[in-house]
Amino acid sequence: MEPGHWPSEHSDVLRDYFLKGMSYAEIGRQINARFGTAYSRNAVVGRAKRLGLAAPARMTSPSIVPSLLGEACLLSPGRQTLPYLNLPPKSALKPAAPVKWRCVGVQPRLVSLVELEPGDCRYPYGGDRDGEEITFCGHPLQPGSSYCAPHLRLTRRPATGSARNAGPVLLRLVSAA
Repeated sequence: MEPGHWPSEHSDVLRDYFLKGMSYAEIGRQINARFGTAYSRNAVVGRAKRLGLAAPARMTSPSIVPSLLGEACLLSPGRQTLPYLNLPPKSALKPAAPVKWRCVGVQPRLVSLVELEPGDCRYPYGGDRDGEEITFCGHPLQPGSSYCAPHLRLTRRPATGSARNAGPVLLRLVSAA
């Protein structure tokens, strides 16, 4: 492995080969043959990035997620040109129904993490956007939980009737003799 310092003539040759459209692996082989170095493909990639050379565009497969309303679908033009992608039929790509959020009737106190007391609800609010502060509900906890009663119901699936009515289980020890 070569040290991190690249002589300027090596960088110039890398730039020239890159502009000719050569792959990073081929550029590394050519530089190594020309200067007697031992640069790896990854060393060439790293140096190219530090020189500000744009990487060649990668071919990406089209998204199979339905587009949002008002956006063009990415699959339509690709169907004729890329038949080998084995995409689902067009009828399977209908927009999904909007999700209906469950609402709980609680007005959160929006307490910061450092202000949370041991008996406060820890249901988080915010943090969805970069730099947005995460705050917490802050209402009194439900016994045996980290949440207040409305948030506990929101975060738990409803139990079946038999699970609610289950009583204590009695175990009996049996000797092996």
